[in-house]
Amino acid sequence: MAHLTRKAFVRMAARTGLGTVALGRLARAQTSSGSKTVEDGKNLHFSQGVTAQVVRFITSADIAHVPADVVEQAKRCLIDGFGVILAGSMVRSSAIVREYSRSSGGPGQATAFGAPPVRVPIEYAALLNGASGHAMDFDDTQLSTTSDRTFGLLTHPTVPALASSLALAEHMDVSGREFLQAFIIGFEVECKIAEAINPNHYNRGYHSTGTIGVFGAAAAAARLLNENPAVVSHTLAIAASLSAGIRVNFGTMTKPLHAGRAAQNGIFAARLASSGFTGGADGLDGEWGFFQVAGGGADTDRIAGVLGRPFTMVKPGVSVKPYPCGSLSHPSMDAMLKLVLDHDITADQVQSVRVRAGSNILEPLRYKTAKTELEAKFCLPFLMAVIILRRRAGIQEFTDSFVASTPVQQLMPRVETKFDPELEAQGFDKMRSVIEVRLTDGRSFMQVSDDRYRGGPDRPFTRDELHAKFRDCAAQVLPANRMTHALDLIESVDSLKSVRELVAAMSPA
Repeated sequence: MAHLTRKAFVRMAARTGLGTVALGRLARAQTSSGSKTVEDGKNLHFSQGVTAQVVRFITSADIAHVPADVVEQAKRCLIDGFGVILAGSMVRSSAIVREYSRSSGGPGQATAFGAPPVRVPIEYAALLNGASGHAMDFDDTQLSTTSDRTFGLLTHPTVPALASSLALAEHMDVSGREFLQAFIIGFEVECKIAEAINPNHYNRGYHSTGTIGVFGAAAAAARLLNENPAVVSHTLAIAASLSAGIRVNFGTMTKPLHAGRAAQNGIFAARLASSGFTGGADGLDGEWGFFQVAGGGADTDRIAGVLGRPFTMVKPGVSVKPYPCGSLSHPSMDAMLKLVLDHDITADQVQSVRVRAGSNILEPLRYKTAKTELEAKFCLPFLMAVIILRRRAGIQEFTDSFVASTPVQQLMPRVETKFDPELEAQGFDKMRSVIEVRLTDGRSFMQVSDDRYRGGPDRPFTRDELHAKFRDCAAQVLPANRMTHALDLIESVDSLKSVRELVAAMSPA
């Protein structure tokens, strides 16, 4: 709008009813977000903004033109995603959501995994699988590209897009290729939005897996519904009003609910828009769009013109979790494990442990002591203690009974966390920490965490390691022969005539 004359500007303000001050603010907001305002005689449209570019990507991206390494990485994400959904379906929080969903009634349109699986309405299947996928905090993590974008605090990208696309794809009985295409699109939209929004979005207390996961879920659903750009634009605007999730709920059942509701609301937004329901123009852009309202702005160069160029899934990549807890702790846990194994340290030898780190690690991992397994996932004293006691930290270690056990409760007070300004000054794109252990015999050891953390692009899981994690997770639900069949189908998903074959393979019988 900067090119308008003063007379034309006043005339537009009168026609729109915004007033010159409000319209001026809107013009500045659109300029800052990369939008160009045009007038059609009745309404204002911001057709060159970020929202329009996201819409074009959702409606035009074609798996036939997706690079082969992206397709292969998508299958790896699906292996991990299906595994953590199966494992998480058996925990208490998932059982509660499952019973609520079943009692709400409605037709059995799609499958929620578990033992046994249940068929529920589409949105509830997405809710259940999404909540299950994040229930153990074992799902993958988006990477940051610069030091001001905190590692691990952007999104857990696979589960919202997977839970949404799978539920709708099963109901529609589409091919595995169409399902995979929708998943890739949803994953990319989610990650690029998370990368672009001002980091204050997370720092002020939003949980991006919920608040931004809804856009990935909505994008995947909109593509499966094959709607036109106008409908997809409405979908994104509706999703923006359904965005939710705050960090006060870390360490409780509500954190995984964020991923479930993101998947559910993404489908809800897409199906409403498909039925003619409308939302505001350009839901991401402008003074009242998602970027400005929820984040105080965005670096639109991180999304405009770069959707799929390259795909975030391969550059910078995605981090697969070796432990079922907050990802920010994993390099510290590996550093502790190295000390324990190198020096054969046992719990009775430990006088004290100190973990030095920046606020990016110490604030989210906020529990000073843990009373439940949910709190334990965000408690550095527990996470150090479990490595010392068990020399591992898998599904079996994250139980209420183990957390409450006497050895754990006695060891946690010996672990201190310490803010380190030098580590803080290095930025938040890596999970930097230093572990210091003092033994009762006077010896002391120190280990710096490795930037090349397990599961990340520099040290990715091998195919065998990824399969082993899937089997460890899926063993909560599937017999061994079903696991092998399920893995085969995931790795050949783009050749399946119906995605229902894959769904059936995730059932115990």
